[in-house]
Amino acid sequence: MTYSGVVEVGGPADVHELTDLMISKVAVGPMNNNAYLLRCRATDEQLLIDAAAEPHTLLTLIGDSGIASVVTTHRHADHWGALSEVVDATGARTYAGRYDAEGIPVPTDVPVEDGDVIRVGRVELTARHLVGHTPGSIALVYDDPHGHPHVFTGDCLFPGGVGNTHKDPKAFASLIDDVETKIFGQLPDETWVYPGHGNDTTLGAERPHVAEWRERGW
Repeated sequence: MTYSGVVEVGGPADVHELTDLMISKVAVGPMNNNAYLLRCRATDEQLLIDAAAEPHTLLTLIGDSGIASVVTTHRHADHWGALSEVVDATGARTYAGRYDAEGIPVPTDVPVEDGDVIRVGRVELTARHLVGHTPGSIALVYDDPHGHPHVFTGDCLFPGGVGNTHKDPKAFASLIDDVETKIFGQLPDETWVYPGHGNDTTLGAERPHVAEWRERGW
């Protein structure tokens, strides 16, 4: 089956099969959050990005083999609503951006800085600290050696714009600067974008509009 990245709450996961990594995307909760289960194909180790809601749904997706770790992209409650239950059930290590960890009620085992590498089996994900939606939001970049990069952006980049900065000009300027420098400035158009809500996109689809976003201020 061809991966589309289109999922709905209550529906099945969509699975993106890469050479070294399996990415399962599922939508959960009243705010239609995306959660992503990553599995290293060489070792079967698994990592979950955003235990957002519906712990039963997430634990069913994880299956009997469990997970080694959970990464929370940022401190907003809709992205960690099931974190406590998932960690209790799996014993997973918890990761979050250093400057958002204090806003997440489940203790963060590994505070993440910009450029830190998080591993799932033999696969490496590089964290990018993006300031503006929250002080400590992180995106995760997988630079696939067999193809193009993949980036999990939390609520910092969506189809059509950057994340909500609540009409705060300083926060917006910070976020769009970081997204432009650390995401668009370092990754090619083919990069696949997995956001915290809604459908996926690519950097190539969004790049022509960055100047428009900056001009409109959101």
